[in-house]
Amino acid sequence: MITGIVITLNEEKNIKDCIDSLQNVCSEIIVVDSLSSDNTVKLAESLGAIVIHQEYLGDGIQKNVGISYANNLWILTLDADERLSKEAIREIKSLDLASTTHDAFAFRRRNHIGSRWIKHCGWYPDYCIRLYNKAKTRFADVKQHAAVQAQSPKQLNCDLIHYSFENIGQLFAKPERNFSSRAAKIMYQKGKRANAFSPFVHGLNAFIRKYIFKRGFLGGVDGLTVSLSSAVNSYLKYAKLLEFQRDPKVLENEDFNKVW
Repeated sequence: MITGIVITLNEEKNIKDCIDSLQNVCSEIIVVDSLSSDNTVKLAESLGAIVIHQEYLGDGIQKNVGISYANNLWILTLDADERLSKEAIREIKSLDLASTTHDAFAFRRRNHIGSRWIKHCGWYPDYCIRLYNKAKTRFADVKQHAAVQAQSPKQLNCDLIHYSFENIGQLFAKPERNFSSRAAKIMYQKGKRANAFSPFVHGLNAFIRKYIFKRGFLGGVDGLTVSLSSAVNSYLKYAKLLEFQRDPKVLENEDFNKVW
């Protein structure tokens, strides 16, 4: 038996399809909602999910909130914009979780812009552990880029489907995903400092890494676009950090208690 856990914030467009996907393999669904102002909670409850209300604590911490409410030993965590592929459903159903020696299982993840599957720039196979034994492991209690800290995971031969962005515009400016500002605040709080060359150097490095080393050039226009978005995000992260250092007015007006 498996418990599905989803963290949400204003995900009324996604939550039904996500829960429907999880119900193929899960006996219960727990939604940890970050005080949504839309119909996310109402939709989740109408589909039989248990909803836990929790102000957002950061990525890994938030994903672990639902564990204490789960009745099953095995947890399957999806983001609201992720779905199980038909192959993943069959693979999960074939697992002998009662006797496995593995503490977790990883899936390949197909990341999309619109309906386009992005296969380059490091966006595929993008392995991520999402099915895990709660008695043995869980997500790291960190506020960003959290991953399950498994000791003996196994990679499954199947995919999760991730509808990352509805269009190219969202790739550069998706609501509630202001990564550069968040990262700049975190770096400043940790004492990291930038110089006048940092934005350009880090932006260029991000582009080269995605477009050349991650073979974004094989992805045509989408590969170039993803590489450019990575460069812009990295540039802005360090430009904002530098701004905190050199402009007291900006620093004074920034609320560092609201990083998340």
